Amino acid sequence: MQAVIFDMDGTLIDSEPMWKEAEKQVFSSVGVEVSEELSANTASMTTREVTEFWYGHFPWSGKSLEQVENEVVNCVATLISEKGQPMEGVEEVLSFFQKKKFKIGLSTNAPSRLIPVVLNKLGISKYFHSISSSEHEIEGKPHPAVYLATAKKLKVDPSKCIAFEDSLSGIISASKANIKTVAIPPRSNFTDKKYEISHIKLRRLSDFTDFHLEKITNGV
Repeated sequence: MQAVIFDMDGTLIDSEPMWKEAEKQVFSSVGVEVSEELSANTASMTTREVTEFWYGHFPWSGKSLEQVENEVVNCVATLISEKGQPMEGVEEVLSFFQKKKFKIGLSTNAPSRLIPVVLNKLGISKYFHSISSSEHEIEGKPHPAVYLATAKKLKVDPSKCIAFEDSLSGIISASKANIKTVAIPPRSNFTDKKYEISHIKLRRLSDFTDFHLEKITNGV
């Protein structure tokens, strides 16, 4: 193994509540009835897909989809800057791979302008050699494009990469790119059998050790 690629939202930063808050605030302002039931469908979507989803259910007038999407992203950026918190073990796992001379990348469904906001807030920019947002790809996760893009930038064959993900769609995305996966599920979903498609499942990033690296490398 030569490289490791991290998802961002929910894997490096606890930003899911901020996305929910921003979406509720912005979409409600244009007349969308944001419900928990419908919101459950949007968690793994790109921001554009989320905007189109809500417009499909509650078409609004007066603002373009692009304007509303930008308002959501701006709101999330503000919330992250104000109160963004790292997921447990972020610094430890990045340091682990840095010491082993791994190339480190990032593949996210979030808009590219949020990437520096997150990395700077967490103080971890120095670890990353390459970043990719599915905003610039043909499709977001679970399509493999964003993972293939990062592997290409890192100049590492995808089969020599490890991906850390918190969502099923992210795990599928990395798997389709022929990348080995480590699942760090949300605490409430840890026992969900859907995560068993991942090579390894851990409770926190810092639980990853030489044992797991050897297991992935040898395909055990």
